[in-house]
Amino acid sequence: MLRKFASVRFSLSVLLVLSVIFAAYSIYYKTTYWGFNFAPGQNSDVWTIEAHIAFEPTGEPIKVTLTTPQDSNAFKILEENVIADGYKSKKIDGEISQLVLQSPAQTKSQDIYYRVLLFDNIDTRGKTKAPRPEKPKKPIFDEQRMAAANQILEIAQKQEGDAVAQVIRLLNQVPADPTVQSYLPLKKTQSDMFETTKDLLALKGIPARAVRGFRLEENRKSVAPDLMLEAYIDNQWKMYNLTTADKGLPENFVVFQRGGKSLIDVEGGENSSIKFSVLKSVTSSMGLAGKRAQLAGQKSLFDYSVYNLPLAAQNTLKWLSIFPLGILVTVLMRNVVGVQTMGTFTPMLLAMALIKTGFWAGLICFSLIIGIGLLLRFVLSKLNLLLVPRIAAVVIFVILIMQMFTVFGFQFKLNIAQSAVFFPIIIMAWIIERASITWEEDGPLNAGKEIFFSVLVAIVTYFVINDEYIRHIMFAFNELNLVILFAVMLLGTYTGYRLTELKRFQPLKKG
Repeated sequence: MLRKFASVRFSLSVLLVLSVIFAAYSIYYKTTYWGFNFAPGQNSDVWTIEAHIAFEPTGEPIKVTLTTPQDSNAFKILEENVIADGYKSKKIDGEISQLVLQSPAQTKSQDIYYRVLLFDNIDTRGKTKAPRPEKPKKPIFDEQRMAAANQILEIAQKQEGDAVAQVIRLLNQVPADPTVQSYLPLKKTQSDMFETTKDLLALKGIPARAVRGFRLEENRKSVAPDLMLEAYIDNQWKMYNLTTADKGLPENFVVFQRGGKSLIDVEGGENSSIKFSVLKSVTSSMGLAGKRAQLAGQKSLFDYSVYNLPLAAQNTLKWLSIFPLGILVTVLMRNVVGVQTMGTFTPMLLAMALIKTGFWAGLICFSLIIGIGLLLRFVLSKLNLLLVPRIAAVVIFVILIMQMFTVFGFQFKLNIAQSAVFFPIIIMAWIIERASITWEEDGPLNAGKEIFFSVLVAIVTYFVINDEYIRHIMFAFNELNLVILFAVMLLGTYTGYRLTELKRFQPLKKG
């Protein structure tokens, strides 16, 4: 018999360990690929970037090519759409993502709108994995300009940073070096600074390319894309600010284009322009879980999870998912601490009622209902009724008491009285019946103890399951209920002393 008992305990221990491993892996998977958080109410920023393309047609067939962002470590695309009446659109995904719009000849001014929704910003430090590029072609300069360029490269070596940062810092030095001042145009633009830096780096054999994108800031309208430089140095592409030489991808910066001459090319049109606007919105992290699962190639797995159910069903399951934890508290209090309660699940149901009513309001209502109910029960005991009719009568009395509390609460604006309707009627009637029987058989002291400890366990359970973080974790990572299941079963094999029994057997220890 003992050997069989030990075998059951060993089997349950193995199952508990396996369930812990499974839960740990599932939690890691959900946080990594589905974007779940341990904290409730976490939101993700969703950025909407809208491009407005306008031009005048020339009477020829129109072809508009727009460079668009790609999924990356920095941002993921939630949604893309284009508004272009009369145009056929085609998306080309490759090293550079492009949207191609084609239309027959038009006569009126054209307006095209492209919108992309992005989420998940992760700082990639401006490092982009890519095959080693070919050595850049050296620019063709006359003898005087070549001498000035070599002199600038020689002076740049005195600046801080790597070879790229040295050139950028020298070109932006204030006051400007006389050689640099004569080398740059009088009214230099951002494009001039990029082309100059690119040519100087080409003389050193360092490939460089343009990076155009946007710093995501809320409610930005009619913004021009920011231009940065990306250079291949130390066997990787690194991004640099053309003004400060700061290295790395700026925070909340989305790359629209790498390389190439322009963001947009228009054939069959003239006087083309493109304006951008940026808008920020917020959505829950769990609301984006389906999209993240799709990007991770696990769409079907997400579809058959509870997180794909309607919100009403999810809200119901949130409360069901917290039940096992409340049951575990009750089992620990009964089997390990040694507290005697009225039934196994009565404290759990009382704790759920306290959540609905509010802590103090619920305790006051519970005390009043139990007190009045016990008084009525003693009156009924004098009538010598059978068991079922007697319990039915108690249930009816409890309903009448709740109705009375609700009416008085409404008239006197007492929320405490109105809270009575949230207590489970059958459980309240059963507690009254059980307490009265215990009173008759074991005396009022034992009946009072059972009621007191039932309320005590309910209070402990209340503070556990009322915590918003715990409720969120138990629903988001419901695999933990499997751990609780085997933990409860393992507690069922516990045959040691309860904590309350240590005082009882203290004299044996002294002896």
